[in-house]
Amino acid sequence: MKNLFVFEMANNHMGDVSHGLKMIYEFAKIKENFAEFDFAIKFQFRNIDTFIHPDYKDRMDLKYVKRFTETKLTYEEFILLKKEAEKCGFFSMCTAFDEDSVSLVEEMGFSIIKIASCSFTDWPLLNRIAETNMPIIASTAGSSLEDIDNVTAFFTHRNKNLTIMHCVGEYPTETTNLQLNQVSLLRERYPNVKIGYSTHEDPSNPHIIPLAIAKGAEVFEKHVALVTDQYPRNAYSSTPEEVKSWLDSARTAFQICGDKVNRPAASEKELSDLRRFKRGVFAKREIKKGEVINRADVFYAFPCCAGQVLANDMSKYTQFVSEKDFSINENILHCDTKQDNLRSGVYDIVQSVKSFLAKSSVVYPGEADLEISHHYGIDHFYEVGITMITVVNRDYCKKLIIALPGQSHPEQYHKKKEETFVVLYGSVELLLDNQPHYLQKGDVITIEPGVRHKFKTLEGCVIEEVSSTHYKDDSYYTDKSISKNKNRKTFITHWID
Repeated sequence: MKNLFVFEMANNHMGDVSHGLKMIYEFAKIKENFAEFDFAIKFQFRNIDTFIHPDYKDRMDLKYVKRFTETKLTYEEFILLKKEAEKCGFFSMCTAFDEDSVSLVEEMGFSIIKIASCSFTDWPLLNRIAETNMPIIASTAGSSLEDIDNVTAFFTHRNKNLTIMHCVGEYPTETTNLQLNQVSLLRERYPNVKIGYSTHEDPSNPHIIPLAIAKGAEVFEKHVALVTDQYPRNAYSSTPEEVKSWLDSARTAFQICGDKVNRPAASEKELSDLRRFKRGVFAKREIKKGEVINRADVFYAFPCCAGQVLANDMSKYTQFVSEKDFSINENILHCDTKQDNLRSGVYDIVQSVKSFLAKSSVVYPGEADLEISHHYGIDHFYEVGITMITVVNRDYCKKLIIALPGQSHPEQYHKKKEETFVVLYGSVELLLDNQPHYLQKGDVITIEPGVRHKFKTLEGCVIEEVSSTHYKDDSYYTDKSISKNKNRKTFITHWID
C-alpha cells in the first residue's frame, strides 16, 4: 500500500471557489511527479449556523469567527471542489467539526474523514463519526496518553480503520518542539494502528519529514496555500514549490530507509567487499582424501583466497568431505571438497529427538554434543540409526541412547568395552548373539566384550548405557559396508538452542 500525503486546504480557499480550484490544479501538477505516493485533498466542514454560538455570529472582532464566516462556501461549491480534486487523482478527505458536518461528509461521499486535534476527545462527535463507514484519521495534538488509549480503543473495538497522527498544535511549530520520538512511541503502543505525522513546522524546512519517516510514520499531512496578489498565506502553509521540496525530501528518505518488511538481498558489490575481510579455512593437520573435515581439523585465518571455504561456511549443519590430501596450513578450497548440506535432514532429526526426550521426561545434559548415527546414510536414519549423548567418557563411560519409534541399530560388537543397558523409557527388543531379550522401562542387561548385539524398537526408547571406556575404533559391525562408511556420524553442538 502506498504512503498517503494529505494536502490540507482548510480555509485557504478563502471562500473563493475559483481560488480553491487553482489550488487543486497547482498541487495536482506537483503530485504527478510522485507516482509512488497516494495523495488526498482535505477540506473542513463546520455548520456555521449551529457551530458558532448565536451571541457571537456577528462578532467580526473575533479572529476565527471572522475567518470561518468570511470563507464559508456553499454546498454546491464544495461539491465542485471535491469532484475536481477527485478528477485530478486525489482522494477526497474532510475534517468534520460537528455532527451535522459528519452527515454532510457522508452525503457528499468523501473517501476519508478526519478528526482534528481539538476534537480528539469530543465524545459526542466521536460517537457520530463511529457510525460512518469511512476510514478515520485522527490528530493527537495536546492529548494525553490516556486520551489516546481511550480514543484508540473506542474505534478499534468497533473495527474502524483508524490512523493516529502525531501532531503538535502550535501554528507554526518551532523545530525544537516537534517531538518526533512520539511517532515511535505511538507505533510501539498501538502496533495494529497506522501512525502518521501532521506537521505545522516552518513550511520552508523540508528536512523534518525524513526524521518522521525514519521513525515509522506512514501518513503525512501539511497545510497548503497558493499565494496571489489578493490572498497571502499564513505562517504554516506551504506553497507548491515548498511542497515539491517536501516531497523530494520524503522520496529520498524512503530510499535511504529502504525495506521495512523484508530483509533486502545483498548486492554483488557488498558481498564482494565483505568477503575480503572474512577468515579462510586452513588445515590444522594432514587430512586424507575421503575424510570428513571437522572443526577440530581446521583453523581460521586472514587473508582468504578466491574460492576458499570460509569460517562462515562451517555451520553445524554443513559437512565438507575432502577430495584430495591436504597438508598442514594448506587452504581448503571448495573445488577440493564435496559439500553436503545436512541442514534440512539434521534439523528435523534434532527436533524429533528433542520432542521425544521431552515426552520421556528423561533428564540429560544440554551442553553435551548430540551424536547422530546414520549407518546407511541420513536418508535412512529413521529406519536404521540412533542418537547418543555422551555424558562422560573416562575410565568409565555413561551415554544416553535415543531410538525413535520404528528405528533399529545394526549388529556390532566391541573387543574392549563392556556395557550395561538400563531402559529409562519405552521398550526395546535386544538380540545378543541372536538370542532375543525384550526389555521395558527399568530393565537392566549387561553386554560383555565380543558379544554381538543389535536392537529395534516399535515405540521408541531411551537407554542409559554405563560402560568401561569407549574407544572410537572399538565398534565392529558385522555388515562390513557400515565400517567403510567414514561419514556415518554427525555431531551437533549447541543443539538445544
